[in-house]
Amino acid sequence: MRDGEQTPGVSLEPEKKVWIARNLDALGVDVIEAGSAITSQGERDGIRAVVREGLKAEICSFARIVKSDIDYAIDCDVDSVHLVVPISDLHITQKLKKDREKVKRTAVDMVEYAKKHGLIVELSGEDASRADLDYVLDVYRAGVEAGADRLCFCDTVGVLNPERTYDIFRKLVTGVKAPVSIHCHDDFGLATANTVAALRAGASQAHVTMNGVGERAGNTSLEEVAIVLKSLYGVNTRIVLENLYPASRLVSRLMGIPVAPNKSLVGDNAFMHESGIHVHGLMANAATYEPITPETIGRKRQIMLGKHAGRSTVELALQGFGLSATGPQLDEITKRVKSLGDMGKHVTDVDLMSIADSVLGNHTVARIKLIDCTILSGNHATPTSSVKLTIDGQEVVESGVGVGPVDAALNALRRSISGVADVKLDDYRVEAITGGTDALVEVWVKMSRDGRVISARGAGPDIIMASVQAFIDGMNRLIEEKNGIVKKAAEP
Repeated sequence: MRDGEQTPGVSLEPEKKVWIARNLDALGVDVIEAGSAITSQGERDGIRAVVREGLKAEICSFARIVKSDIDYAIDCDVDSVHLVVPISDLHITQKLKKDREKVKRTAVDMVEYAKKHGLIVELSGEDASRADLDYVLDVYRAGVEAGADRLCFCDTVGVLNPERTYDIFRKLVTGVKAPVSIHCHDDFGLATANTVAALRAGASQAHVTMNGVGERAGNTSLEEVAIVLKSLYGVNTRIVLENLYPASRLVSRLMGIPVAPNKSLVGDNAFMHESGIHVHGLMANAATYEPITPETIGRKRQIMLGKHAGRSTVELALQGFGLSATGPQLDEITKRVKSLGDMGKHVTDVDLMSIADSVLGNHTVARIKLIDCTILSGNHATPTSSVKLTIDGQEVVESGVGVGPVDAALNALRRSISGVADVKLDDYRVEAITGGTDALVEVWVKMSRDGRVISARGAGPDIIMASVQAFIDGMNRLIEEKNGIVKKAAEP
């Protein structure tokens, strides 16, 4: 969490740190570096909150080779310190304005000080990948003699490559009498490759972050290392693989850092298929175009419709809704889907069902219809929404509050159907179609119910009403699978 939170613009309040820490613990990680205790009072409050959770993982604080850093860590009651010593000549002379011998003495003194106060010590060489390896070994050996429990080699600016990493770690693991960790940054996109190379060479521990978050290009991705080790090298870790995707989503949401759609394993596109050729192969055997099953990491396969979609793609998507079509009907639906795709449009589940209803003659009536939606919001008022709608012809009035007017409106809608279905909003995003203050906006939502995931959209100049439109379309699609009329109890 400490290095991940150094992502520009990210600052985690104590409750968010605790939430993430619980999920990391459930994943099975061995050590959680909860923060740097010297940073601020708020940071210390967050670290203490994580410590109080009584998690199975070892709780660690980052610390420089400065006595006050260690004192603050001790005050937070952590299990260990990640004691970082600048070890390259560039850092020693330009940042610290010192010499090698003085830095080594200080590192030894601080290791002894931390050990005297009952801390587990991981002595870490900052910018080790640009340092003299003989000096790195000298500092490490002195640290171990002083009581350091673990050592860490940091590729601080991501300049290692897998071949050099392997060679370095073969020398380290035979040259020191303590477990050695690898800490990589992804400046050249090699963090995972370098981390795996170090582990192959004998490293005992890897420093990683969920989604690869971190400063600049980020750190090594936890999910990538865990799956690469399992799938490509046959190495089992204690990581609970099916918890990876839920943890990824949580971290993304709490940090406010979206995961790139093409990010390996946890990106939106990782298990999404549009091409007809690919989907045809998937229908025969999922392994044709997927290296692992999405369920391995707690995901589900998604079929995207657009101009690349073929008959197989459309057929599979229709099957997901329990629909079947004759050959000519399937050709016509595919033609219309491609036509929307050629216009640059994303074809949602609602779009597909509208096309299918038209072609197949299934003119279903929406079970949920909006009559009215009002919003109260202001500088000193909690955003509040009131909605009036009908469910299967029965009028329902409900209200909700939220952190903003859109949130309030969607919460009111959720409450209005609570007796019919429990619907979860998985993703929400807004795109401006035109410019200006009267811009036409398009709202996209991804919603789920009982494992069924659908997407829907709404468009218009009013972002609130576009959001409400998208949400209602999605709700109608999710509850459509239930046969018969479901009544909501009348309000008193």
